[in-house]
Amino acid sequence: MKPSIPQGTRDFGPKEMARRNYIFSTLKNVFQLHGYEQIETPSMENFDTLMGKYGEEGDRLIFKILNSGDFLLKANKEALDESNSQKLTRSICEKALRYDLTVPFARYVVQNQHLLSFPFKRFQIQPVWRADRPQAGRYREFYQCDVDVIGSNSLLNEVELISIMSQGFTALGLPDVTIRINNRKILAGIAAAVGAPDHMMTITIAIDKIDKVGIEGVNKELAERGISAESIDKLQPLLAFKGNTAEKINYLETLFSSVEIGLKGIEETRFALDKAAVFGIENIELDLTLARGLNYYTGAIFEVGHPDFPSSICGGGRYDDLTGIFGLPNLSGVGVSFGADRIYDLLLKKDLFPAEIEAGKTILFANFGEAEAFKSLQLANQLRAAGIASEVYPDAAKMKKQFKYADDKKVRFMCIIGESELQNELVQVKDFSTGNQEPVAENDLSAYLTAKLF
Repeated sequence: MKPSIPQGTRDFGPKEMARRNYIFSTLKNVFQLHGYEQIETPSMENFDTLMGKYGEEGDRLIFKILNSGDFLLKANKEALDESNSQKLTRSICEKALRYDLTVPFARYVVQNQHLLSFPFKRFQIQPVWRADRPQAGRYREFYQCDVDVIGSNSLLNEVELISIMSQGFTALGLPDVTIRINNRKILAGIAAAVGAPDHMMTITIAIDKIDKVGIEGVNKELAERGISAESIDKLQPLLAFKGNTAEKINYLETLFSSVEIGLKGIEETRFALDKAAVFGIENIELDLTLARGLNYYTGAIFEVGHPDFPSSICGGGRYDDLTGIFGLPNLSGVGVSFGADRIYDLLLKKDLFPAEIEAGKTILFANFGEAEAFKSLQLANQLRAAGIASEVYPDAAKMKKQFKYADDKKVRFMCIIGESELQNELVQVKDFSTGNQEPVAENDLSAYLTAKLF
């Protein structure tokens, strides 16, 4: 049987890992420059920790883990007989793979609240899993690079996150992204203004799909979910509105003339936009159809897109009481998540990975025999002590084979020690970038290569 991997997952070889690590290190540097500290949480969480936090659609996409051993031993017999998968799942699955990094972060904060200093600023770079249908830009296993601050109501945190998104994508060579912003209070105001104040989540979930299904698709889903034809009709001008950010705010202020929560959302959004402008961030716009389908958002919501990529590459928002579900109420937080795999695909598509991240920095010692190889091992250890990655080809193979190995690994320098060099304490250093080769004294090798490499 030919080996394979599950759909929606992928292998990453050395070249791909160098590119991924470039994304991770670039974002990590931006996060740390803003005072955020790194944490990690387990790949799996207790089933009840995750379920009910992402809305009906999100819960369906959580990968459940069967109990160890005879998982049917504690199975709900009634559910088994009725083929009730939802009820059965709760009796045979105590754990699940994490769906995102935000809910595990909230759980972490509650468990470790006495060890943390608030506001607590953390970043986290780890994989998450979703039982979604694999397609372009959508994987079942993918990395998120999250940055959150929790324990502060200040809207300056939103401004800082806008700055982090702008700086992060600029550092990655993607300054032409568009940061889209909206506010859940604005969405609540819209629901109230169209006469459906109790159906904000239904309207939000439908609007969130407008880029995929269009206005007609949104209207169809709203009708199927019980929103009245009158409310749907009132929603149409807003869904079709194409003005600039200032025009949208003016439109909303008229729409929300007597809707307090909507006016509060406008106030928060205007604050974030005005302060972002002070930092010279111009690639930001108010998007009234931006909804973000997760249940826990309560204030500002963000999404970042690029004209050359079909899906969002970053998103997040404010959650006022996510820790409350774990017993620690009234602890507001806000954060965004960079989608590393989508960013990877975009950088690859646009050929934006720096050439130097794939250039080999390992020094390869050729192998001409036992005595020469032993001397090479000694010199390689000296180079490693000086911080220069070095390896010795393990077999006294033909030079053609050793040169091919060096080429495959993109090695820049090959150190050659033959019988003559061994006797005279010399090393022939071949620079593959220029084709030049010159003798270097053994004692000078480390300094010579350091000057060339760094």
